Amino acid sequence: MLNLGLLLIRLVIGVLFIGHGAQKLFGWFGGYGLKGTGSWFDSIGMKPGVTMALLAGLAELIGGIMFTLGLLTPLAGIMIAGTMVMAIVKVHFSNGLWATSNGYEYNLTLLAVAMGVALTGPGLYSLDAFLF
Repeated sequence: MLNLGLLLIRLVIGVLFIGHGAQKLFGWFGGYGLKGTGSWFDSIGMKPGVTMALLAGLAELIGGIMFTLGLLTPLAGIMIAGTMVMAIVKVHFSNGLWATSNGYEYNLTLLAVAMGVALTGPGLYSLDAFLF
């Protein structure tokens, strides 16, 4: 059951991060694409905005794909966690913990899940288990 649980966690979190990356990079799923996300990044002091949006989008997209597949899972977890640390520091921390106040509760949860799986391993239903 442990391996099935890890697969479920990887699929849900990984696919959500794929979607977030696609929002930033391509404007899919209601996102703003590189230009729009880059402008917002500029407005919160992350300059150059388009470059930072590209890096964040790639980390979320590629990290999400790798996390979903259970491929190089520690690296995938770190890529996801890195974007969540930046979201907490640059956007949510000043609002406190709770998501109802636009706080960092949700980002912290995703950070904990990504690092928890990165530290414990992706389980048997993963490319890591198959390849290594």
